[in-house]
Amino acid sequence: MIAWIRTWVFRILFYAASGPIVLSAPVSAWFGQRAMHVHAHVWIATHRFLARWILGVRVRVEGARPPGTYLFAVKHQAMFETLEMAQRIDGPLIVMKRELIDMPFWGRTARAYGAIGVDRDASSKALRQMLKEAAVARKQNRSVLIFPEGTRVPVGEAPPLRSGFAGLYKALNMAVVPVALDSGHCMRRPGPNRPGVITIRFLDPIPPGLPREEIEARVHAAINALEPAAGGVAAG
Repeated sequence: MIAWIRTWVFRILFYAASGPIVLSAPVSAWFGQRAMHVHAHVWIATHRFLARWILGVRVRVEGARPPGTYLFAVKHQAMFETLEMAQRIDGPLIVMKRELIDMPFWGRTARAYGAIGVDRDASSKALRQMLKEAAVARKQNRSVLIFPEGTRVPVGEAPPLRSGFAGLYKALNMAVVPVALDSGHCMRRPGPNRPGVITIRFLDPIPPGLPREEIEARVHAAINALEPAAGGVAAG
């Protein structure tokens, strides 16, 4: 019961605070990308504060984010990392579902921040469009953040990587930094959130130019490093 009360208090306060932050984002967009990053970090800081002091969720970081620009491939178990990792990577371009980018209001804000759209159908046309956007993004000399499993997955599961990851890796020609995490133990869905420590582990960079099968296998194993019981197999 206490966990559910904390969960609902967190949700009410977070979404109440998110309303004005998101609605005012177009104003920041007028002042350029840097202003958008500051604006986004206010939203992220709000989420982090509420998670810490209402849910009792703390973060432990293992390893260090290497300097320079990389393709960050991150495990995805909760909404938590979609915000947290944007700040810890310092304003990367984010690969997200095209449905979000196409939303009338939110989509404009996402594009102003820096987003690369990806379609669920994984058709050749969709992949070409994503790679086209990635090529433009690469010129900005920013890191790119992708959740290669494509969607949030329950604790203990390790589904195959989506085919778009290998295409993006090849098109960007950037080294990959895998990031393992275990947010699903605290930020549960479905169910109430639980207090605890979320571990974010930065692993060693993987060089560009590897064959598809090898890069998928290495990234799959790395992002699931905190899920020893997972039995998924990397695939496209």
